[in-house]
Amino acid sequence: MEKTISLKKTREEAERLFREGGFYCSEAVVASIRATIAPEMPEALIAAASGFPLGVGMSQCICGAVSGSVIALGYFFGRTLPSTPADPKSVNAVKLAGEVQKSFRDAHKGVLCCHVHIKGMELGSDEHKSQCEGFTGEMAAKTAEIIARELHIEMRD
Repeated sequence: MEKTISLKKTREEAERLFREGGFYCSEAVVASIRATIAPEMPEALIAAASGFPLGVGMSQCICGAVSGSVIALGYFFGRTLPSTPADPKSVNAVKLAGEVQKSFRDAHKGVLCCHVHIKGMELGSDEHKSQCEGFTGEMAAKTAEIIARELHIEMRD
């Protein structure tokens, strides 16, 4: 794990990965967290994010960038063994997921749904890609901010 976290670098990496077309938004968020914060993160976690772009399975429900953020946060703060809903790890993971989705809703029309954000846009158009690139970078940076805060890692920029 890195000793300092650059929100700018994480954002730029997520946007680059999305813009170059190699990853969808959900995958780009996870891949950017891996590249800039936790190189020890298994690549399989990127694969786990592959079904979330344009809402789960392209259903246009929850934004894939938000889903990628939740997946990345789960890696750092989730549980791996069965327990109860009162398990502090479970409670914290849910709280952090709530924080990241709320930050998106607060910044974007109060909703998480792709269909609201891309209404009237042609899928794959420059307008669509530009908006989603921004969402991807924003969510990667927010995720990095939460990771830094929760793990007491120095944050720059």
